[in-house]
Amino acid sequence: MRQSDSRIGFVGVGRMGANMARRLRDHQETIAAVYDRERATATDLATELGCEAAATPARVAELAGIILTAVSDDAAMRQIFSATATESLLCHAKDRLFINCATLSPAVHVDVETLVTQRGGQSLEACVASSIPQARQGTLYLMCGGRPDVFESAKPLLEKLSAHLRYIGPAGEAAKVKALVNMVMNCNTAALAEGLGLGAALGLDLTMLRDIFAQTGAASRVLETDGEDMQNRAHDCYFSAAHAAKDSGIGLALAKTAGLTVPLAQATYD
Repeated sequence: MRQSDSRIGFVGVGRMGANMARRLRDHQETIAAVYDRERATATDLATELGCEAAATPARVAELAGIILTAVSDDAAMRQIFSATATESLLCHAKDRLFINCATLSPAVHVDVETLVTQRGGQSLEACVASSIPQARQGTLYLMCGGRPDVFESAKPLLEKLSAHLRYIGPAGEAAKVKALVNMVMNCNTAALAEGLGLGAALGLDLTMLRDIFAQTGAASRVLETDGEDMQNRAHDCYFSAAHAAKDSGIGLALAKTAGLTVPLAQATYD
């Protein structure tokens, strides 16, 4: 095995990507380089991890054999995997494994796999259904799509990041599941906020109300993770409204393709 084969790079080191990198460094993995379009973000993390703050995505792929990507949206993903850009990850795709963690349209994951495979590399979608603390603790829920053999080769590394690791199927399939997870989660978040808001307007004790919600049909995972923060009006941003809208938008696009109307998801998106 070449030295670069076991070296890891990250493209997109916001709070999710950065904490995944920290987790792998804690488990004695070698982080070779990190890149972010916010240069200062990459520089600070590189200093912390003792690696290179790469000037381009291509440089990350040059230095590392395994590259994890965690970018914001479809456009950002297509940019870092551009077939024409000289700074693209595809410049050094041969013999590389790309593990793509962003919530994207399924078609983008399919296109990325095609582009990478054409250049002699491998691609796997590893969709994340967890938040920032889980990234740092290595307890992510990861849903994977791609070739089964690629999943098996990536599994030892992914197990260091996750408490739940599931193979869903070919490229794009995990992204469909992730879109539905976030679409429903966003609906639950809106419903919980309305319920607690009405409870407050009626003068009810919200701690009592949350306790009863948890023991009845009003229970949800969102109640567990966000209910207390809603009550306390603690609005630190772990998952922005812009990202929530993007993710619900992916679900709405899938519904349109399937010829279905999803009014609750539409109302939440609006």
